[in-house]
Order: sequence, then structure tokens, then C-alpha cells
Amino acid sequence: MPVILDPDAAAVLQAFRDAGRPPYETLTAPEARDYYLAARTLTNPEPPALAEIRDFTLPGPAGAIPARLYTPLGLRQSGGLSPCLVFFHGGGWVIGDLESHDVVCRTIADEGKLLVIAVDYRLAPEHKFPAAADDAIAATRWVAAQAQELGIDAGHLFVGGDSAGGNLSAVVALAARDGGPALAGQVLIYPATDFSFRHPSHSEPETDCLLTHAVMAWFRDHYLNTPAERDDWRASPLRARSFADLPPAFVLTAGADPLRDEGDEYAKCLTDAGVAVTYQTHPGQFHGFITMSKLLPAAQSALHEIGAWLKAR
Repeated sequence: MPVILDPDAAAVLQAFRDAGRPPYETLTAPEARDYYLAARTLTNPEPPALAEIRDFTLPGPAGAIPARLYTPLGLRQSGGLSPCLVFFHGGGWVIGDLESHDVVCRTIADEGKLLVIAVDYRLAPEHKFPAAADDAIAATRWVAAQAQELGIDAGHLFVGGDSAGGNLSAVVALAARDGGPALAGQVLIYPATDFSFRHPSHSEPETDCLLTHAVMAWFRDHYLNTPAERDDWRASPLRARSFADLPPAFVLTAGADPLRDEGDEYAKCLTDAGVAVTYQTHPGQFHGFITMSKLLPAAQSALHEIGAWLKAR
């Protein structure tokens, strides 16, 4: 489908191209992580003031998992307990960490007036599939089990994330439906849901920007062990047998994004299964725009939309 970038998005894309940064697929994973983190300092605004930010670790299947708790000013409480979003960062299961999405998490905490716990799951290729999914599921179950001690209302526990983090959030929601804990909602920000790459948005010239088609393959090959794993629902949640009885979802997509059609189809599958879905699309934006709110007004709007959805629950 024809995609026309918003003028501000087009300017940011041109600036990235003019900078001559090497494509991620030409780098080692550690080099790509450094480039990704450096870019965030240029695209993130000053974060909102919060009441507290605290680093800690939680137990995972392969050892301690770093995490970060964000407590906003004006935190919503009922009986001394507050809603909480467990957040998984994007980065193709290869790059990204607590620092790369720090401002996003601060902003969602502030906009939603809820606790946010960011989870620094294991990355590929050092830890290939299903390490990230296992960590995400384990972290969410631990947070639910420790809800009282963390000041969390277990009846208002959400999961969410962008890109690979959206993938992990969808996987956690599926696992939680079948094995607990109960979730109040899932925030899927341009989620990766299908490793087959069969959707038209994976081959359109207009979507081959920033998150290019080549780097998508690089991420896939770093994360998965074998092609057969593309059909595992823990990698491709669109392969789940059923979408019934999943928690309400907020699904956000961008027009110039290889993952656009994956997000669209996942939202449709949820809706067809009777799941309440709030769907938002930003047709003039590219993948990753939500982390660039210093430069893109659409990112500010999207974060506000997410916060409003969370506050309504």
C-alpha cells in the first residue's frame, strides 16, 4: 500500500541516512547495541519527573534478570496498591536494554499514573530462542507473585512493549491465559507476530527504512536456532491455536513499517476471537518512532494514547 511519511518523520529518516551510520546487519551484535543506545541520546527528550526509579533483579530461568521500577508522581492507588505495567523493550531480541527505553518507560509511567517494571531479558545471539520468551514469562509470573510486596494491585497487572517487546508481551499474554497469572491487558506497540515474513509490508519499498528488510532477517537469524522455530507460537504468536480469552489489547502500528501487517493481522485475530481491542495506527511514521519523541510529535501523541488507555483500566 502507498506510504507517505509525515514531514517530520521524513526529516528524521533523512538525518539518519545523512549520518552514514553502518547498517546493523554489517555489525556484530555488541557493536549494534552501542550504535542503538547512542542514537537514543539524540532522539529522546528530557524525561518527566518521577517519584522514584529503582533498579533491582528478579529470578529467572537462567539466573538473575535486571529490572527497573518506575514510580510516577500522582501514582494511582486503591487500598495502598497500584496498577502496574511489565514492560519489555524492543530491539529485535538482539539490541536494546533498560537504558535504551528508559525515557519511554518514564513517560508511560507518568502518562498512565501507574507503576512500570522494565525487564532486561536475555539477548541473542548469546542467548537464542526461547531465552527471551522464557525470561519474559518468568518475570511476569514473579511480579504477580510478589505483587503485594511491590505495592501492585494484582488485578490490574499489564504487559507491554514495542517491536520485539510487543512480541514478548503477546507471548506472555498467551502463556498467562493458559498458566497464569491473570492479566488486565496487553500493550502491543508495532509488535512482531510472525517470523514467516509473508505479509506484504515485508516487501514494500516504502517500509524498507530504519528497520529495513535486511535487518529484519539479521534479527531473525540471530534469535532463532532453526527455520522450524518460525512456527512456534512462542516466536510467532500468530501461530497460536486460539486467541480466545486473552486480555484486552491496545495495538499500535506504523505505516512505513515491515511489521505493520503483522500488527494488523494480530489485532484482527484478537477481535475475531472476542477480545476487546483498541487499535491505533500512525500511517505517516516508521518503525521505532515511539522512542523518538524529542523529534516526532506523533511519538508524544502515541505515548499519551497508551497512557490514556492504561488509565481507563
